[in-house]
Amino acid sequence: GLTMEEGTIVEWLVAAESTVSAGSAVVLVDTDKVQTEVEIPDGGRLVIVGEVGSTYKCGEVIGYVLGEGESVPTNTAPASAPTTAVAEVVTSPAPADSAPIAAPTRAPGERVLASPYARVRAKELGVDLGAVTGTGPGGRIVADDVARAPQTPAGASTPAAAAASTPAAPATGWRQASTPKVTYAAAELARLVGLDLRAHTIRSTAPDGRISREDVAGYIRGLLAGGTAPAPTQSLAPPPSQEPTEIVALKGMRGTIASRMRASLQDMAQLTLMMDADMDAVVADRNARKAGGAVVPSFTDYVIAACARALREHPRVNSQVTPDGIALLPRVNVGMAVALDEGLVVPVVPNTDVLGLADLAPKTAALADAARRGALKLTDYEGGTFSVSTLGMFGVDGFTPVINPPNAAIMGVGRLRDDVAWADDGVLRRVKRLTLSLTWDHRVFDGAPAAEFVRTVTRFLDDPSTLD
Repeated sequence: GLTMEEGTIVEWLVAAESTVSAGSAVVLVDTDKVQTEVEIPDGGRLVIVGEVGSTYKCGEVIGYVLGEGESVPTNTAPASAPTTAVAEVVTSPAPADSAPIAAPTRAPGERVLASPYARVRAKELGVDLGAVTGTGPGGRIVADDVARAPQTPAGASTPAAAAASTPAAPATGWRQASTPKVTYAAAELARLVGLDLRAHTIRSTAPDGRISREDVAGYIRGLLAGGTAPAPTQSLAPPPSQEPTEIVALKGMRGTIASRMRASLQDMAQLTLMMDADMDAVVADRNARKAGGAVVPSFTDYVIAACARALREHPRVNSQVTPDGIALLPRVNVGMAVALDEGLVVPVVPNTDVLGLADLAPKTAALADAARRGALKLTDYEGGTFSVSTLGMFGVDGFTPVINPPNAAIMGVGRLRDDVAWADDGVLRRVKRLTLSLTWDHRVFDGAPAAEFVRTVTRFLDDPSTLD
């Protein structure tokens, strides 16, 4: 996905060293939103490097597919350290035909294939990795192997201890021996500027406590500006005031939502306005469709369709802020927020502005159903240019939705309610109304254009035939 940064290996769907064909699904990966099977473009012999349960950054190598006579290149590192463990540089993989053996018989100086976390545990426990039998993929040493291995008496020298005491060459990367936890990008930035993260106290602004590249950059800016590091943009949370009944970890979908919403409010100048929309014409249109046996769109479908058409007339709303300026986007892809027990997901309807209500309604229903079943694909999240979020089913009239980055605006939809209005003849009449709540990025456009956009949405709702 466009915003995906890392994924966790849930399951290898085929065995190591198996022969696989092009297009085969070989691994199940858990992202921050969905679980997805990863297919391979070419066939061959599969050499597994990534570990089940470990988290890797996008673009890292988790396996090789080898042709006849090929072997794993010795000058190519496997997947770098899982982000759930301490960052570590792995020098090279083992040969492709390596396998677990009863007792290791390695030549002096031979490289040892071990997971990053296994290397850390070996150093902590004083275990010589050269004497450990690996039970992981391809004979790789994992943390459990280290835990079962005999420990070296205190004061004794081991290859692991010697390697740990040798500074890494500048070109190979940075080694973090203990806490704090850092992202790979943060470690690389620190290495480039010569900052030893073990000798500096850098506060994390992320919900999971990991030091990010921006945390390191902010610390460096503070040192350059006045010799002291700036205060973090998000302070560490205090301990609970009572004994909690449960701790819900800010990770996975919940952690992603926390991180992105904080970044959204921090990076944008967000403002919200509210405007009522008369829905009598929409109610009549739905009743007519129902009587005629046609597809009956939901009230949210009408709002999505009206927003999509309004975005064509107001291209500034269908935009995003880039380093080069405000990018006006040619395609209208409206995302619809779907509430789940574990959080909120926003699948996208591509080319929403060219869909009639009869075509739009089945698509939104299918996306909502797939979201609740956990069956959405990564492609279902891609390319959103605007979002619609509904709380009307909970009796909410108006609210302040938070923009889903990198969009410039989001529309909130309140409940359909009975209201009264003065008719032209001076008589009160009952009308159906709902409140639209538009949150927009004030950097992109101002209040008057925002109001004009919402007025255009209400104009389309006044005449549902324009939505076909």
